[in-house]
Amino acid sequence: MIIRHLALRSGPWAVARSPFQALRRFLSSEIDSIEASAQNSVKQLQLLEAQLNAAILQPVPTIDPETHGTALSAQITDSVAAEYHRYKQHQQLIGHLGSHITPHYRPQTLLNHPPSPADVTLELLLASEAHQGHATSLWNPANARYIYGIRQGIHIIALEVTAAHLRRAAKVVQEVARRGGLILFVGTRDGQDTAVVRAAELAKGYHLFERWIPGSITNGQQILGRCRTKVVNEKDEEVPGFEEQLYDRSVLRPDLVVCLNPLENYVLLHECALNNIPTIGVIDTNADPTWVTYPIPANDDSLRCIQVIAGVLGRAGEAGQKQRLAAAEKGWVTFLPALDLKLPDESEDDTAKKAAGKARKEVINRFNEDQALGNIGEMEDKLDALNNRDGRRLRGGRRIKIVD
Repeated sequence: MIIRHLALRSGPWAVARSPFQALRRFLSSEIDSIEASAQNSVKQLQLLEAQLNAAILQPVPTIDPETHGTALSAQITDSVAAEYHRYKQHQQLIGHLGSHITPHYRPQTLLNHPPSPADVTLELLLASEAHQGHATSLWNPANARYIYGIRQGIHIIALEVTAAHLRRAAKVVQEVARRGGLILFVGTRDGQDTAVVRAAELAKGYHLFERWIPGSITNGQQILGRCRTKVVNEKDEEVPGFEEQLYDRSVLRPDLVVCLNPLENYVLLHECALNNIPTIGVIDTNADPTWVTYPIPANDDSLRCIQVIAGVLGRAGEAGQKQRLAAAEKGWVTFLPALDLKLPDESEDDTAKKAAGKARKEVINRFNEDQALGNIGEMEDKLDALNNRDGRRLRGGRRIKIVD
């Protein structure tokens, strides 16, 4: 009964009212409210504009109700093309001026084109992190003269001392290479193999980037006895015919050892010290500088620092080799020749006679060129002294050396 009466009462009203009229009423009310709010916003903006104009000297541009913009913005929009055209003109006139920032560090540069000893600067060492030491708790007191100071618990190595010691070591390498000595570059840490091989290639020396075999110097006859040796002249040209004379000779030893990580190669440095072989080593703040003959205080953990040091020493060895070969072209020999070898198919008496005859001719030519010397007796005395001189005979008039 209740449901029936409710349907009868509300049914005619629901049928008489159409859905379109209700929707129209809803839309008309929304549009009216939006327009009213927009007008209120414009009135508020105009009120704020009047207040700002009264407070400041320069009036605020009026807002257009239709475009919601100002006259100033329209002017700026119109002048954008002109400003861009003016910017292009200035760029063509002054665009080439100023400095260009380019990346300075290229890892392959230190290997392909290593620096020479003359290129060693404090900026290069600083960029390669050669000044970074270890913690103060790990330092060796013998390095006190190489330390500049302490920063955040880390020892800082003086770069002036590093540069001076590096140039001194380069002089040593250059002189050893000029005199035809054997130079051994050692670096057994990860990443040091490329720098070691490149330095040995420049200096025409030898390299070692694996583990050092203990006893290779002190017991070299047993370890390196089967290695092939050859005889070369002052121009590094191999001279055949001495193979039988090299069987009973002792193994060759390096004349200079360059160690880039002395902490891992203490046995090598100890053997070099027992055999009076000079050594060059990169000494960090936790290493002992007395282990090597010529220390270079620097950071041995930085591969870039190791590449710089190895490259400088390799360039020094290259300069020494060029000096030796240039002197050989002029007929000068800068190394001590091997006197206990004789040329093949020649007896010792024939070799000695030829050497004495050649030396006699050289002395006579020198005395003939010197016009101030006219004493024949003095010349004969010097010739007799030349014949009686011991230990200075040349084997066949040729100076030779032995290399590995």
